Parts: sequence; C-alpha cells; structure tokens
Amino acid sequence: MMTVTDTMRRLKDKARPGQLDGMARFGISIKKRLGVPIPDLRALAKEIGKNHDLALKLWDTGISDARILAGMIDEPNKLTGKQMEDWVKDFDSWDVCDQVCMNLFEKTPLVREKIKQWSRRKEEYVKRAAFALIACLAWHDRTAGDGVFMAFFSLIKKAATDERNYVKKAVNWALRNIGKRNGDLNRAALKLAKEIIAIDSRPARWIASDAIRELSSMPVKKRLEKRSSCGHHDRQEQT
Repeated sequence: MMTVTDTMRRLKDKARPGQLDGMARFGISIKKRLGVPIPDLRALAKEIGKNHDLALKLWDTGISDARILAGMIDEPNKLTGKQMEDWVKDFDSWDVCDQVCMNLFEKTPLVREKIKQWSRRKEEYVKRAAFALIACLAWHDRTAGDGVFMAFFSLIKKAATDERNYVKKAVNWALRNIGKRNGDLNRAALKLAKEIIAIDSRPARWIASDAIRELSSMPVKKRLEKRSSCGHHDRQEQT
C-alpha cells in the first residue's frame, strides 16, 4: 500500500515546474504547487485506488497537486460534513475547487445540503464550490429530475450580482449546464437568464448574456434535439 511519503515522491517525480507560469496566466494559484498535469494525477489515482486515510494525509500536506489527488482517491461513502467544511475552507485556487467538487463532493448524499449552505457563504471559493457543484450535478447526474435543478434557480439568480470573477464564472457555468440537460430545462434556463439580464448589475448581464448566447446556439439546439430523440443525456463539457 502506498504511503504519503511514497505518493509525494511520485508527485515530485512528475512535477513540471516549467509549466507554473503558464498555469498562473489562467488564474491558477501556483503557491505550494508542483505543476503535475491532471492526466498524470488521474493515472496515479487509478494506480493507488480508493484510500480515505491516504487522502486525508495528502490534503494535510497543503500541496495543491496532492489535494487534487486526494479528491480523486477519497471514498465518498466515508466523507463527512465536517471534512467537507474543513476542505472547502482550504480552497485557494479555482482548479482545486472544481476538481474536488467533481471528483468527490458531488458523489456524496450531502451535496444538495452543502450547495444551499455554501451559496450563502461570503468566501469566494466556498461560494464558487456551491455553483461548481450545481454544474457538476447537471453534467453527471443522469437520474435527477428537472425539479432538482429548477430548485437551484433562486440561488443562481441571487448570486448573479456577485462581482468576484471565480463566483460569477461558476454561476454562469451552473446556468449553462442546467440549460444543456434537455429541452425543458433549456427553455427554463433561458427564461431565468432573461430575468437575470434585466438586473442592473454588470456581472448579472455578463452571466445572462453569455448563457443566452450558448443556450440559444444552433449546436446546443441540435444536441438537445438529438438527445430527445435518443432519450438520454449527453455528457457536458466543463468550462
């Protein structure tokens, strides 16, 4: 069984410090960062397998690459509300936030409760996590009914005036991914976007106009028509 020392050694072997400046240009925090590419982290996670205890130890290193790996190998059935709170408060970069949300947090039954709680929080990355989770659920959860996502509309509308870059981008991502699930949600999301664009707020106008542009686009309409005829949800791209 791989220890935290072994794992950190492997991560350092895969580090590409020359990529850090490029990552910083995309708004990724490079503090305590080795520069391990996501595909390498996924390959290492597959090699390690699920390991809750190792995940906790990797998180405690404070190294961003190790924390992303921790989210990949942790066991959702062992995830507690306290651990989610401890980890979300440590988020200091949008990529760590999004990776942990999609690889771990969205897989726990606590996810909807945390979305509601975190959407009301002040911290930028905690609030981002709420809307990243909505986007992830809209992307991955093929069993949830439309009502699950329409229940998030009030949270999206309320957060649409948040001027912080990583919050407004996540709010936009959540709205777009909901609108790409099926035709009914597409129409509902467009209606919501038109309500949001009427708000006297620069971030609200950006969130709504960008969502309207994509959700009204011919590629999305064709994809939804194809999905409707096939009777299933396609996987949405993360943006």
